[in-house]
Amino acid sequence: MHCLSPTVLVSFVHGFLPGADPALIAQLAARSGIAAALMNEPAARVTQEQFSTLYRLLAHELDDEMPGIFSRPLRNGTLKYLCLSLLDAPRLEVALHRFGQFFRLLLDEFRVESRREGNAAHVELVEAAAGPAVGPMARELMLKLVHGVASWLIRHKIPLQAVQLPSGRRAQASDHLYLFPGPVHFGCERGSIVFDAAFLDMPVRQRKADLEKFLARAPEDWIFVTFAEPMTCHRVRQYVADCLPVAPTIEAVAAALHCSVRTLCRRLSAEGTTFQAIKDGVRRDIAIQRLTRSNDAITAIAFDVGFDNPTAFHRAFRHWTGSTPNAYRRAP
Repeated sequence: MHCLSPTVLVSFVHGFLPGADPALIAQLAARSGIAAALMNEPAARVTQEQFSTLYRLLAHELDDEMPGIFSRPLRNGTLKYLCLSLLDAPRLEVALHRFGQFFRLLLDEFRVESRREGNAAHVELVEAAAGPAVGPMARELMLKLVHGVASWLIRHKIPLQAVQLPSGRRAQASDHLYLFPGPVHFGCERGSIVFDAAFLDMPVRQRKADLEKFLARAPEDWIFVTFAEPMTCHRVRQYVADCLPVAPTIEAVAAALHCSVRTLCRRLSAEGTTFQAIKDGVRRDIAIQRLTRSNDAITAIAFDVGFDNPTAFHRAFRHWTGSTPNAYRRAP
């Protein structure tokens, strides 16, 4: 079974790259296979591979591994030396303490603090009272880095009991389902992640020889959530993708997941989404990936994502992305 990777909202891409020169972003976007017009369309989306390629190109060009996110650039090599400082830690708890100490030397915005409270582990971003302003993406990216590096170190994707963000809920908050493997709460006092404290006692299993592959795939391996995560929305998304071109009913999906329709709706609501939103997202993401990766006819793509009428597909695609399918075909 092939896992379908979600696409990334262009406005989200710009949020991750706030300090970069727009002309440079446009130039590097073209090298990443992203059509120039899409970068100015807030509802447009790019694939994870396109986003990661753009991120790597920009990090190299600016000599900043978190391009424009913080008041001081994190020079190329920062992630490598961070990981090297963690590899000989006896267990994850020690590695997370070192993680915090490492960034205390580099960042003016906040400290990264980890602690154990009963059966829960907390990693918090403690913002400096007189430090530079902290944007939402800075918090989210650092929390993603903590989670991604921690999961890599113990060779186990850590499920999260909660993600807490000080910012308010955004219009496209459902995209957080594919960034964090756990429920996201907005309007909290601090940015933090919470997970089972048992993971703190797990040994660090990676070695120096494993680091090259991890770095080569950065930031993809630590920004995006894999579909090994046990969230209901991920299981529904994969089931819908496997059924296309026949779009399954919610009753069929509930039966496949061995629960009632009411229970399925309740679980999806608790994760901040709905069955219809997931079904639309699957069809949209498959269409975008086919448009950017193949020369398949648009009518064939429309049929494969469940549309018998190409006109209806064009109308739905414009509703999903703000652009026509042909706009994605103009990517270099």
